[in-house]
Amino acid sequence: MNTLARVDATAPFPGRKTGWRGVLDDYYELAKPRIISLLLVTTLAAMVMAARGVPPLLLTFWTLLGGALSAASAGALNCVWDRDIDRLMNRTKFRPLARGTISVRNALLFAALAQVAGFAMLYAFVNPLAAWLSLAGNVYYVVIYTMWLKRVTPLNIVIGGAAGAVPPLVGWAAVTGHLGSPAFALFAVIFLWTPPHFWALSLMTNTDYDKAGIPMLANVKGIPRTKREIVIYSLILVGVSLAFFPLHVLGPCYGGCALVLGAVFLWDAWKVSGDPTKRYARVLFKYSLLYLALMCAAMVLDRVIRLPHG
Repeated sequence: MNTLARVDATAPFPGRKTGWRGVLDDYYELAKPRIISLLLVTTLAAMVMAARGVPPLLLTFWTLLGGALSAASAGALNCVWDRDIDRLMNRTKFRPLARGTISVRNALLFAALAQVAGFAMLYAFVNPLAAWLSLAGNVYYVVIYTMWLKRVTPLNIVIGGAAGAVPPLVGWAAVTGHLGSPAFALFAVIFLWTPPHFWALSLMTNTDYDKAGIPMLANVKGIPRTKREIVIYSLILVGVSLAFFPLHVLGPCYGGCALVLGAVFLWDAWKVSGDPTKRYARVLFKYSLLYLALMCAAMVLDRVIRLPHG
C-alpha cells in the first residue's frame, strides 16, 4: 500500500503540544490509554470480587501497574502493525505512528520495555499465573486479532473479543492464585459485550473502515445484517448474564441489576435495528460503556454483600 496518503507530522491538529510535552503525549497515545482504563476497571472489579472487599493495596498497585504496562505494549504493537490503515481513517489518522512523530523502531522499543516490565512486575510482586495470563491475552490481541483476524474476516471482533476479556482472569488470579467461576462470568460478559459494542461503532464509522479495507460486518455484509446481528448478540449477552443468577454463580443483587441493565441494552439494540440514521447506534455505543461499568459494579456489590458459602 505504497500509495497511502501520509498525514503531515508537522501539521497542527487540535490539542497537539510541542517540545517534550508533545513527545510525552505521543507515547501516551501510543499506549491507547482509553483501552487501558477499561481493562483496568475490569481487572479491579475481579480483584474486589475475589477478595470480597478491598484487596491488599500493594497487591492492587502492582497488579494494575503491571497490567497497564502490558496493555500499553499491546496497544503500541497494534499501532505499529496498523500504521498503514490508520493513516486512511479519520478516527485514527492522528495516531503518532500514522503521523510519523514516533518511528517504528522507537515504538517497538517502547512496546518491548513495557511488556518486559509489566510481566516482571506481575511475576515478581503478584504471582506467576497472573503474569502468564496477562501475556497470553497480549499475544492473542497482537497476533490472533491484530495481525490475522482484523484484516481477513468480519468475525474479527467476535473471535478477537476474547483478548479484552482476559483482564478479569488476571485480577482474580492476582488475589487467589487460581481461577474461579465469578471471574469466568465476567469474562463471558465482556466477550459477548464486545461485538454489539464495536458493531455499533462500525455503524457510525463504516466509511472509515471501508476506506481502510478492514472487513467489518457493516461494510462486508451490509448495514441491515449488522443491525440484526447486534440484536442477536445483545439477546445472547443479556441471556447469559442473567443465567449466572439461577446457576448460583452470582446472587440476587447481581440478578436484579443485570435484569434492569440488560433490558435497557436490549431496548437500545432494538432501536438501532429500526433507525435509518446513526443516532441510535451512537446511543447504544455510549450506553454499552456504561452498561459494562455498571455490570462490573453489580458483580462487585453482589460478592461483597453476600456471605461466603459454608
